[in-house]
Amino acid sequence: MHVDPYIVLGSSIVGLLVGLTGAGGGALMTPMLILLFNVKPSAAISSDLVAAVVMRPFGAAIHLSQRTVNMRLVGWMVLGSVPMAFLGSYLLHLLGNSSSAEDNVERFLGGALLIGAAAMVLRYGLDRRRSETRQGEVRAISARPVPTVLIGMIGGLIVGMTSVGSGSLMIVLLLFLYPTIGAKQLVGTDLTQAVPLTLAAALGALAFGHVEFSLTTSIIIGSVPAVVIGSLLSSRAPDKYIRPIITFVIFASGLKYIGVGTTALGWTLCAVLLAAAVIWLAVARPWSKDRPEPLGPGAAPT
Repeated sequence: MHVDPYIVLGSSIVGLLVGLTGAGGGALMTPMLILLFNVKPSAAISSDLVAAVVMRPFGAAIHLSQRTVNMRLVGWMVLGSVPMAFLGSYLLHLLGNSSSAEDNVERFLGGALLIGAAAMVLRYGLDRRRSETRQGEVRAISARPVPTVLIGMIGGLIVGMTSVGSGSLMIVLLLFLYPTIGAKQLVGTDLTQAVPLTLAAALGALAFGHVEFSLTTSIIIGSVPAVVIGSLLSSRAPDKYIRPIITFVIFASGLKYIGVGTTALGWTLCAVLLAAAVIWLAVARPWSKDRPEPLGPGAAPT
């Protein structure tokens, strides 16, 4: 069985981001495998799902020990996601392995990623406009069963077909449904519900024969230690720094999947970064911040 050191390295980076933010299992890992290592989409999706069965429980266990998981939300989401994950895997099987089927999977994945990125940006804008802070305790939130089950169903179907959903889409939907909760608490809840969801999707992938076990082994070797480190750091890492990075990567992957050429993609991403920098300068105005003057010799602070 061949272990690719470059895939191990790339998987470790993605695993670290998964532990830090809850995103990246499919939104980052699958595009990396396809775009950088020329893995077929169906094989990348299925192999990533099987590897996630090993990776995600480590992150979930750490968040459970930190009490950042709402088990009621987990239960309702799993109720919707697990059956739909099997359906998604079956639909992926029906698409087959032809080039047109691979293109359909890529477009579907790209659309899912772009929706997730747009929703994250919208959520951030709404929070700033309303001056909302997501600092509530996740364990104190009252679950809303019907919409929570629907989120699970949507995420389960998408994760079964593309391996995207638990991090890049489902957490965004949860942030809209429970807007007062800190993203880090929702990361813990989402990582935990992703364990049975990923297992269901992986069983479907195994049943329909798209998994490459050498690729899966490389992903596991790189991602498992990294997701442990990321999960340990997630309680301290400022969400306001990590989340924009994930949003940007998800956006870039989505553009590539829907068919944007390499040159156009590069210019588009440069333009987005420039626009984001201009907006941040206009809003934050760091030059106008009052800075305390240094104390002179022998002066006491007031």
